[in-house]
Amino acid sequence: MVESIDAWWERRQRSKGAAVPYAVGTYREAWSTFPMLIRQYHPEFNRGITLTQIPPAADVYLTWQCESGHVFVATPEEQRSRPGRVRRRSAWCPECSLGARGGPRVRPLPLDPRPVESRPLDAAPFERRPAPLPRDPGSAPHQTPAPRPASSGHHSSAPPQHDRAPKRPSPFARPAPDAPARAARIRPTPDAARPHVAPAAGAPEPRRRERGEPFRSPHAPRTASAAEADLRRRLAERLDLDLDAHNAVWVAQDFHGRREVWPDIVLGDLRVAIEYDTVGRFGLEHVGPREQSDRWKDRVLRQCGWEVIRIRTGALRPLGPHDVVAPGITATLIDRLLDELALVRGPLFVAAYLR
Repeated sequence: MVESIDAWWERRQRSKGAAVPYAVGTYREAWSTFPMLIRQYHPEFNRGITLTQIPPAADVYLTWQCESGHVFVATPEEQRSRPGRVRRRSAWCPECSLGARGGPRVRPLPLDPRPVESRPLDAAPFERRPAPLPRDPGSAPHQTPAPRPASSGHHSSAPPQHDRAPKRPSPFARPAPDAPARAARIRPTPDAARPHVAPAAGAPEPRRRERGEPFRSPHAPRTASAAEADLRRRLAERLDLDLDAHNAVWVAQDFHGRREVWPDIVLGDLRVAIEYDTVGRFGLEHVGPREQSDRWKDRVLRQCGWEVIRIRTGALRPLGPHDVVAPGITATLIDRLLDELALVRGPLFVAAYLR
């Protein structure tokens, strides 16, 4: 059960038998991959307890404050799970995320200008309504609509006029006689009932890809990082391989709805995929659920006979046995990357592709 910060800390004091159950810095490494959460957490809002004293899996409500000044309450697991498909800073704050999606925001009512002692007890909350716009003297006077005549007990031949939209038909209503005909005109024809169209003469037949086959996919995203482009250029200077020939690998199972995986750099002849991982500008990349997606991607590639080498920068920790931790793209990093390639595929095999 999720507890408040006071109840949780007191319970941990009793169970640990110490005034400070967790020393400062105990969970520093676990929180180091979330720089945005480090900036959002303030000890003065949480009984003076630092973030490095709180386990990431603790069921405790913590108070956070985003860079826009919104103060909200969330558990550590909720905050660590916020990075999703959206890549913007507002993803870390529920109020900012709601505003970015165009949802309604809760606006506080303006304060009642009357003093407290002069307000009636049953007074409604003060709400400032906009003043009516001045009317043009030359425009026609506003006409009040005439009231509807009272019902005289008999039904009129004309249908009543309603201001609201008509209700949607009930799904349990009896269909009209021509409903199947209208549905046939609206619904698409199933593939089994469509007429077979012979391929054009001379058109190549679609080839079925093999598992683990590298290819050039039109769906793969382009290189958007300058560091990734620099890494590709430095590898091309050391390896006699065409790094632009392939950008995807055909896999045996669906990965996010597709049978293809898009590594950052594909070494087709060596059957090695290279990934360059950073937390990104807003600290959203390769953390939380996206880290789980990276692990899934590595498993799918290894099932097809490929190996993955990830270059983990910043505070990101290695995910696989051949991952390399580096501060950035340097000549030393390229040497370490070539050494890992030799460990994966053998030094003689990799030496055949060196320039």
